[in-house]
Amino acid sequence: MIPQWIIEKKRDGQALAEEELRFFVNGYVAGTIPDYQMSALAMAILWRDMTPDETAGLTRAMRDSGVILDTASITGPKIDKHSTGGIGDKISLVLAPLAAACGLIVPMISGRGLGITGGTLDKLESIPGYRVGLDEKELLHVLSSCGCCMVGQSDRIAPADRKLYALRDVTGTVPSIPLIVASILSKKLAAGLNGLVMDVKWGSGAFMKTIKDAEALAGQLMQVGTRLGLRMAALITNMNQPLGRTAGNALEVREALEILKGGGPADVAELTLELGARMLIVGQKASDRSAALDLLREKIRSGEAFERFQTMVRLHGGDVRALDRPELLPEAPIREPLPAERSGFIQSVDAGRIGKACLILGAGRTRVTDSIDHAVGVSALKKIGEPVEQGEPLAVLHAHDRESLAEARTLVRDAFGYSDTPVSPPRQP
Repeated sequence: MIPQWIIEKKRDGQALAEEELRFFVNGYVAGTIPDYQMSALAMAILWRDMTPDETAGLTRAMRDSGVILDTASITGPKIDKHSTGGIGDKISLVLAPLAAACGLIVPMISGRGLGITGGTLDKLESIPGYRVGLDEKELLHVLSSCGCCMVGQSDRIAPADRKLYALRDVTGTVPSIPLIVASILSKKLAAGLNGLVMDVKWGSGAFMKTIKDAEALAGQLMQVGTRLGLRMAALITNMNQPLGRTAGNALEVREALEILKGGGPADVAELTLELGARMLIVGQKASDRSAALDLLREKIRSGEAFERFQTMVRLHGGDVRALDRPELLPEAPIREPLPAERSGFIQSVDAGRIGKACLILGAGRTRVTDSIDHAVGVSALKKIGEPVEQGEPLAVLHAHDRESLAEARTLVRDAFGYSDTPVSPPRQP
């Protein structure tokens, strides 16, 4: 096969055979097909789209570019949840141990944050000692011991996705739905899953800005995932305001611990339960939503979900003392309340601006190689529909220096919109 002929075929709107896609993916991983040819194919896919069969073929080729985790020795349904990312989305930290407490096996391969959306791995690394880079033997040991494991993608699991993800980021091809679907599902299939629940977010603080785009992505994920033998479910969720009251790595860990202990913000708790219910139904641990919700609530109430999280953190090398003593988590030296400029009701909280403020403070990355500050971010965020008096704090900014604080202060202040009359809070999901 000749790489440029495959590029030309897709450029002209023709469907690619799985053999052609596999040839291209394998050549790219091996280095015989250079970045510029993969960039050209990615751009052709962006413009010409792919059929579900094509996307399934690309996903299989990317899955098979590395090892597939052998979880056969671990009994129980292997079910995961994946979010497309949003501001304040710390749900994975709660959901993995909660689902494991209900009898599921959750091999969660997570990512780092890039841009304004936070990464699960960065949040976990806020816990002193937590190791995200386990090898396959260690990963299987953690899974068999506590039912859940939250790790980063290794060089051996879907290496094609690692290379292509970085290339898409610098070639303007990130928005391609077939490439997004193949990226997500290739990693999940390589983890040996039986089922997957998707949280597809839309809004100012999400990758997909409109509900129409989110529905299109969710539809493709469901269709292709089912073709590849996964039991699938999906929720479309609103990310026009931050999820919960915190954004920033250690701050979000604190909030996740509150949820695991039966407290925390209502919107985070509600969405966690809804996603968890779908995981239990997909994993055949509950017959319907009502039974699933009852089981999930019981595992939080009994403390079993928190105990699973403790065990997982300990097995990953983390300091479990920090889970009961949050002061052992990173803390920023500057904490400044942001006063409301007027009285009224909170009409809007622009999640995108909050995310940008966190990036300015140092909680996020503009490049994959950037280091991050686990301590900084925003907490005590007011939510849509809440009343506020002039001078009352809208949020608390956590910073390490006055320069970044000043820039973040403006972004957070401008994120809030006011109304003179009561506002109904949005429902989630």
